[in-house]
Amino acid sequence: MSPADTVNDSERGYVIPIGGAEEKLHKPEILDRFVDVCGGMDSRISIIPTASELEDTGRNYEKLFRRLGVKHARVLPFETREDCQTSEYLDYIDKSDGVFMTGGNQLRLSTTIGGTEVATRIRRRNAAGMHVAGTSAGAAFMPEHMIAGGSEGSTPTPDMVTMAPGLGLTNKFIIDQHFRERDRLGRLLTALAYNPFAVGIGLDEDTAAFIRPGDDFEVVGSGGITVIDPTYLSYSSMDQARRGEPVSLIGVRLHILVSGGRFDIQTREASAE
Repeated sequence: MSPADTVNDSERGYVIPIGGAEEKLHKPEILDRFVDVCGGMDSRISIIPTASELEDTGRNYEKLFRRLGVKHARVLPFETREDCQTSEYLDYIDKSDGVFMTGGNQLRLSTTIGGTEVATRIRRRNAAGMHVAGTSAGAAFMPEHMIAGGSEGSTPTPDMVTMAPGLGLTNKFIIDQHFRERDRLGRLLTALAYNPFAVGIGLDEDTAAFIRPGDDFEVVGSGGITVIDPTYLSYSSMDQARRGEPVSLIGVRLHILVSGGRFDIQTREASAE
């Protein structure tokens, strides 16, 4: 799925992948920034807890957003594909300033929401200016190409990652989460080596990329973002390597960005602030 086209010169909303385990109580910098982007206390936020198997995940975020001052935060319980046709829920998305997708299992998101009117509505609303955030599994689901699973390690191998279609809010990035904490450099490199078109974003926990219209982003949070740019890849052995064998990649650029750091997808330039 590709991003929806903008209409009548509208400006796209932010796409905000979060690496998981974002601070929620003492200094919720990422969630505060998301609320501000959506319009502050008068904003309307849709919460989609589909990725989680825990019954209270959605309600916990609903209470959290209300503690942050949001007057209108509502859980939309898309548990089955039939739920994704519920007009009441779709209407709420249409009236929302922001959508927040919780963590859990990204395959629950793709198999439940993928190809439904909910997915179409979120893409169209984002193209019209609605902001979309997702943490952990919710972050992985955002791009056109989703990392569905894989193994840990720093050296890429052909069988290190499983890919699946994602929501399609951006086709410029492939996103991985819990990046440093779960040693996921190898699987993101593997995903990029399959087709070195997109740029890789590896999100540490409590760290987010606020991707602006125009596809440049700013880092917010206490950790770092690993940016992997395959633009200048000059050699890859992916087509020759067998299962379990290391893959050689030459010419890949890697940046580590922390709070305030920026990356521009058009120029492929990174900056510390």
